[in-house]
Amino acid sequence: MTDCIYIVVTQTGTVLSRLLKRITHADYNHVSVSTDPTLNTMYSFGRKNAYNPFWGGFVMESPHFGTFKRFSETDAVVLSLPVTKEVKGKIESRLAEMYQNRKKYRYDTLGLLLAWGKIRYVREDAYYCSSFVLEFLKQFDLTDEEIFSKFPKPIEFLELRGGQIVYRGKLRLYQTTKENEDRRG
Repeated sequence: MTDCIYIVVTQTGTVLSRLLKRITHADYNHVSVSTDPTLNTMYSFGRKNAYNPFWGGFVMESPHFGTFKRFSETDAVVLSLPVTKEVKGKIESRLAEMYQNRKKYRYDTLGLLLAWGKIRYVREDAYYCSSFVLEFLKQFDLTDEEIFSKFPKPIEFLELRGGQIVYRGKLRLYQTTKENEDRRG
């Protein structure tokens, strides 16, 4: 029996995300992972405080609080990725464990800056959003690395093997995958 996890690719419109958009020429510059079909709970490496772009780490995100609430015009593409119930349970356990120990993880500002310069630099327990989601999916054998550049970008997750786009629009307007399917069908 299969279940799903969700990859959420976003563009908040913050000063930093607009700068990233200019540099990368990509429509979306942040990526999160969720096991919750309502997306009320998502995980990524990003701002710890909606008002401070320079203080980051492993964070729980939601359209209803924090950065996504502050930037309510955030554009999003939501992909569902089929997994077995067993794998979903392992993913949920790993995310809960990481969140419980979130202080040990750091936002990899240096790695991100070097990636822009095409220099690969890996530090233990330090990630930026796309490096985290890619490494996380690899842990559960849920991705083919060849779709990603040497320096993974959030936009590349739209090409994920087995991923199906279930929503495109304002993140705050996303309800549930089932409701979106009902609207389309």
